[in-house]
Amino acid sequence: MSLTSFGDPRQKITAALLREKKLRHEPITCLTAYDYSSARLVDAVAIDIVLVGDSLAQTMLGYDNTLSVTVDEMLHHVRAVRRGVKHALLLADMPYGSYHASWDEAVRNAARFVKEGGAEAVKIEGGEKRADLIRRVIDAEIPVAGHIGLTPQSVNVMSGYRVQGKTLSDIEQLMRDAVALDRAGVTCVFLEGIPREVAAMISAEIQAPTIGIGAGPDCDGQVLVFHDILNLTFAPPAKFVRRYGDAAAEISHAVQAFRADVLSRQYPSDDESYHLPKETKAALDTLLERKRNMRR
Repeated sequence: MSLTSFGDPRQKITAALLREKKLRHEPITCLTAYDYSSARLVDAVAIDIVLVGDSLAQTMLGYDNTLSVTVDEMLHHVRAVRRGVKHALLLADMPYGSYHASWDEAVRNAARFVKEGGAEAVKIEGGEKRADLIRRVIDAEIPVAGHIGLTPQSVNVMSGYRVQGKTLSDIEQLMRDAVALDRAGVTCVFLEGIPREVAAMISAEIQAPTIGIGAGPDCDGQVLVFHDILNLTFAPPAKFVRRYGDAAAEISHAVQAFRADVLSRQYPSDDESYHLPKETKAALDTLLERKRNMRR
């Protein structure tokens, strides 16, 4: 059933529509969301893809990196976001360890994100070496987004969060990775932490839309982390992050103002309080007066 039957004129974003956008050279927008309220806000402004990223390990759960978050923790957040998203394509990260042991386990976990979480696609990190696995997941009727370049789940192998694709051999590997994912049938390919020139080459080479994060303006779309654009990460931003608001300052100001009002007994006011009905108040006043008279 389409959204238009409920009076929403916006077109539901699908994998096919993302490819149409690439053909029409229409930029694709993507933001992360991790709970119902952020999902509602992001979806309301017609963002194309809402990603429940494994970055929630850090932004929502306080882990040091993305490696610790579990499938069950991810599913908890995917379900919440699903209840807030009506228009965007809902994409869920498959966390570290959920697709590494075997293809069968990968398909089972991917199916959980669709069946239990309501995701419409899953994202898997890795290029050529993941192509056959991704085909297997797609064969199970589950759309997949690829992710190459700086892949956070490989942080230990990469010795940190480093820009990828700086040498000719590395560029050649990234091109092979992108083509392999495209041939496997991915919905889109996330390009993270690679030089602009390389991202432009990949975007022109493959049919699948590319979504950049720290990959320059020549990708077919762009993604940022919800908490990054609102200054809610408690850490210096990466070079590619643009702040669009300062929610941390707004929240801090509001909390401080609340505390001050409570300490000074300015909150709640009489207008912010509930009152007895007049008849009940009169009866209560009479009863209290009688009790006071009896004590005299």
